Amino acid sequence: MLFTMAETPDADDLLSLEEQIAAYQREFQDLDPQVEQVVSALSRLTRRMHVAYGRQSARLGISNSEWEVLKALVLSGAPYRLGPGDLAKRLGLTPAAMTHRIDRMVNEGLVTRERDADNRVRVIVELTPEGREKWLEAMRQATVFEADLLQDLSSEERGALGAMLTRVLRRVEEAQPDAEGRLNNLD
Repeated sequence: MLFTMAETPDADDLLSLEEQIAAYQREFQDLDPQVEQVVSALSRLTRRMHVAYGRQSARLGISNSEWEVLKALVLSGAPYRLGPGDLAKRLGLTPAAMTHRIDRMVNEGLVTRERDADNRVRVIVELTPEGREKWLEAMRQATVFEADLLQDLSSEERGALGAMLTRVLRRVEEAQPDAEGRLNNLD
């Protein structure tokens, strides 16, 4: 089987979750199997969801990285405009990486890049109607995928899981205050 870089299985993915935890316990007796089950399941889920979202984006003709820019612009609110520096900071990118991403997206008609009329030094990146439509279609597809993903959980279980994961996320963010960029906006 051939895998793309995003789909290459980690060594732990070749074992079932139970087999992995048993192997860890065999080699490291101090392991808490409940903690390991949670973090290993989250890790595997995150990787698989990233691959699934990447496939959805590819069908729309955009990359995951372009989706991130579209999302940042939408989250900024109407009129969906930000400076390249603001975008780079929100996405945890260098200015050079952001420039290359914006160049691609301008060529694809997803965003425009114009000089600010009030400050000719400043550049503004703005979502185009085509870019907004791509974002909306990606959201439509993601909503279906996510509903299917959580279909076995009741409404109460979804609420409880969401609350618990949010508490864990806050703990990680508090423990890693120097981790800027993507970790600030994981939604």
